[in-house]
Parts: sequence; structure tokens; C-alpha cells
Amino acid sequence: MIRIFRHFICFTLIVIMSVPASSSGQTRLSIERSVIVKGDSKWDWTQARTAFVAPKYCVTTMSRTAKVGSHGYHDIYLSVSKDRGQSWATPRVIPELKRERRADGYEVVAGDLCPQCHAPSGKILITGKTFNFAGGTKENILREQVSYAVLDPETGKCGVLQTLRLPERDHSNQPIIAPNAGCHQRVDLPNGEILLPIRYQRSESRRIYVTIVARCRFDGETLTYLEHGSEHSVPTNRGLYEPSIAQFDDHYFLTMRADDGAWVSKSEDGLTYSEQIPWMFNDGSSLGSYNTQQHWAIIGKHLYLIYTRRGADNDHIMRHRAPLFIGEVDSERMVVLKELEQILVPENHATLGNSGVCHINDEEVWVTVAEGRVSHGQRKGDNNRVILARIRQANR
Repeated sequence: MIRIFRHFICFTLIVIMSVPASSSGQTRLSIERSVIVKGDSKWDWTQARTAFVAPKYCVTTMSRTAKVGSHGYHDIYLSVSKDRGQSWATPRVIPELKRERRADGYEVVAGDLCPQCHAPSGKILITGKTFNFAGGTKENILREQVSYAVLDPETGKCGVLQTLRLPERDHSNQPIIAPNAGCHQRVDLPNGEILLPIRYQRSESRRIYVTIVARCRFDGETLTYLEHGSEHSVPTNRGLYEPSIAQFDDHYFLTMRADDGAWVSKSEDGLTYSEQIPWMFNDGSSLGSYNTQQHWAIIGKHLYLIYTRRGADNDHIMRHRAPLFIGEVDSERMVVLKELEQILVPENHATLGNSGVCHINDEEVWVTVAEGRVSHGQRKGDNNRVILARIRQANR
């Protein structure tokens, strides 16, 4: 049975925002926002993402993170809701996912985690990556691995951290180095198999990432690599990484982060994708998203992209990572409909780039996002917030 929690916390941020449907028949969205939890004077909550198990059980995983510096990730915590997100338990550490020191002197912790209910097994499969710190302080990205853990919603217990075994070389006979599945969005197939987006390096000396989608088998306990499809990269900066996929209208869509932009591709089988193209608005202008992740939402037979971008009176925000936007996608042209763009979470002197999408049903999707870099701007001294945005089609 799911254990009972005595202390619940939920702060209302904004009750509801809706915009009428457009005259063209395209849809606007109703957005309701609340706060799941706040950080404290010592730690922030980061990389917060939510999974849903029908009819009412929800879990949000998050990293306990140092307020200053980069990648100061520590233990993984879990907050549970048993009333469909109306209230949330005080976060508790997941013992099996605590940061630990290994015999070689490295401290290792899971991070950039993405929990999602795997319907055929009834388990919550949490996928992401490992962070590795020599002597507990110096990060070594070459030791990264695709990591995962399995949470049983019936008992509330989580299994130990495991790693996905991948081939040593890719289709071009280049080495697969430092693979990880952090900050992604996967697709679970009806047969129980999983399409898991992954990025890796081909060289230890050049950090240029390659993105793939791997087909995996999951039996409720173990995740096993079966094959992967096309390999995508660009030769500039860090290549293409933090990929996310969605299945929509008999096709699969892949969005990828780059340092200087964002890219999108399309597939019929979920493995082999078309040549990537830059994300654009439907008027031909650049989307303006760069150096942060994008994700997908499918609501009422419409495909949406969730992203941050330049040009929103947000030059004071690091990498323009706020506000968080949602825009409907023309799936044929693979462009965002500029006239239907909405602010999903407003900018409040904090970054909002690291979000996660949770599918509730065909008419409702949640986006969870933790504020970042609060201590660096006008809100210095404030505690950061983990925000939940519930998205539905607006009533006509």
C-alpha cells in the first residue's frame, strides 16, 4: 500500500489564465499554476519533474542543489500527491538515490531525472544520467552514463540506481562516449517497449554531442537496449543534445538543444529521423530558443512545443531562460504558430529552462519547472519555487 504522509504543502500562485479560441479554429489554452514546494535558505530544488499514475497518484522527483555554482547536485528527493496534485507531501530523500562516494574517490549521484509511468508494468521508470565528481568537487563528464531507477507506486519504494548498457560504437563505427539521457522526454510504445532519446560524444577531447533515439525493452525491473536509429549532430559548439520526442498523428517528432539554437526532426518509425532543421515560427522568423531544452505536449489533438527564447524583454535572464512559453506546432511544416504562442510560466527574475512534461489524459497536460539562479538577481535571498502548470484547452 502507498504510505500515508502527514504533512502536505501546496501554495497557490495563479488561479487560472485562459484566452478564447482564435477565429481560425485553432485553440488557445487554459493554464492554472501552483507551487509544489519551495527551497530553503541553504538549498534549491532543481530538475523537478512529475509522473502521474491514474487515478490520483503523482510523484515529483527533484535534486537538492547548492544555491551557487554549476551542477551542485546532491541527493534526489520525492514529493507525493494522492489527490491528483491538489496537495503535496513534504519532500523526502530517496535512500537508494543518495549521492555516494565510491571506492575510487568519486562521488556519484543521479541527476536530470525524468520520471514517467510505464503503463504495461505499472511502474514509474525514472531515467536520466549520472554526475561524477572527483574528490567530491571536480566534475568529470566523461564518466557519465544513462541511469535509471524503478519506483513502485504500490509501495512507494524505489529500486537502486542502474545504468543502461549500450554498444561500444555507433553506426559510423565511432565510439559511444559518455552517453546520457538527462532532461529528455521519452515515448512508451503499446507493446511495452520504450523509445529513449540519448546523447553521447564521439571523442574524449571534443565535446560535440550526437543525438539518437534508442529502442529499449523494459520488463518492470530492467531496461535493455535493443537498437538505435539515425544519428544527429551539428559541427558547431556542443552539437545536438538534451533530445525529446513525441508521437503525434502517426509520426514521431524529435527536438534537440544546441548552444546557438534549437533543431527539430521527424520520423515515421520513431528511430530513423529526417535531417534536422532549425526551429522557426510560421512567419519565417527564428524561434529564438537556444542553449536550453524544449519539450512536447499533446492536448486535444494538437501538438505543442514548450520552450524559452530571446526577444521577450528578458535580456536580464541567463540565456533568456524565462518566461517559459508554449506554442502550437504545425506538424506538417514543423514550425511554431507565432500568433498562438502563450506564456506558460511568467518570468520572475529566475530561469525556467529545465522543465518536465506529464501527460494526464488527452485533454490535460502538466508542466513542472523549478526556478533557477534566484540568488543571482533581484530576488537574491529568496527561496526558489517548484511550479506546476496545468494545461487544458480553453472553453470556447
